[in-house]
Amino acid sequence: MNYHAHLPAHGDMSLSFKPDEKGILPDRMIAALAKSGGIICAREFASDQIQPASLDLRLGNVAYRVRASFLPGPHGSVGRRIADLKLHEIALTNGAVLETGCVYIVPLLESLALPVDVSASANPKSSTGRLDIFTRVIADSMRGFDRIEPGYRGPLYAEISPRTFPILVREGTRLSQIRFRRGSALLNAAELNALHAKERLVDNADADVSEGVAVGVDLAGLGPDKLVGYRAKRHTGLIDVERRDGYVVGDFWEPIVARSEKNLILDPDEFYILASKEAVQVPPDYACEMVPFDPLVGEFRVHYAGFFDPGFGYAGAGGNGSRAVLEVRSREVPFILEHGQIVGRLVYEKMMAKPDKLYGQGIGSNYQAQSLKLSKHFKS
Repeated sequence: MNYHAHLPAHGDMSLSFKPDEKGILPDRMIAALAKSGGIICAREFASDQIQPASLDLRLGNVAYRVRASFLPGPHGSVGRRIADLKLHEIALTNGAVLETGCVYIVPLLESLALPVDVSASANPKSSTGRLDIFTRVIADSMRGFDRIEPGYRGPLYAEISPRTFPILVREGTRLSQIRFRRGSALLNAAELNALHAKERLVDNADADVSEGVAVGVDLAGLGPDKLVGYRAKRHTGLIDVERRDGYVVGDFWEPIVARSEKNLILDPDEFYILASKEAVQVPPDYACEMVPFDPLVGEFRVHYAGFFDPGFGYAGAGGNGSRAVLEVRSREVPFILEHGQIVGRLVYEKMMAKPDKLYGQGIGSNYQAQSLKLSKHFKS
């Protein structure tokens, strides 16, 4: 099936902005962008597909197992690269298992015909990151993953590589999300300090607010059991990503309790779920993203799924501060994390307008007011 045969010309776009308007598009503008032809769907949107500052992306009906990950290059087509690298074609209509250690490319049900002044960026959904599913979005002629240039017209694809658990997916499964923005509305250091002084973005009086709000890891432990986090087990059963509250934690995870030294040795090629030391909040007129602190400070990768919507942790939306859950994978050598060690930074961007609904306000948000929490697939 060709999902992307009818892309409108740029002149068909009726969504317009004031010359000085910059920022991330909120939910109603995403809906207007779709209505005006900027987002083309093979099937109608699901009722909860548009989030406060992003759109969930849905898998199409076929997955291609490929030999290796790739980028199409400045003049390349993802479809042609799939034809060159394809090992096997898998129908997703009735569901299929994607195995660990393999790379799959899946055409998405959504394609784009963006206005010339609107760009987009993608990220795994929170639940995707917490299952250690390495997922990123690629598009024709793009030189980087998860970044869609202004005015892009063409299909979107998901690259999927389960790292720890085999997963069951089907047509319509949502593993990624996409944000749309006009111009650059990233807060500089002065603006971020002013916002922190007004809104208290993290519950740390001595917060490092310079090139983003510094976020440390909590290794002192939470609750009476002093739980620090979880380490994923190997050789487990598969996880149906559409099944909520369906799996026993102990079948997939080993709990980690605090050590007296308040540190944790990350073993190579293991996957951990940890929590931030700080409680985070995102005011209604802003959106947030977690970015790596510095690749030179440690042999580990933190937080695959970096988007935080307006209202995350916000008291007015039922939050009162929420911990950021950290998806951590160590690299080639063991590495010691210390309590409070900075592992990422929160960068804030202005919304073009306040969303109609904030994160946590009756829209099925799974992680509002969270502490240390596994994905929605596991029984509480």
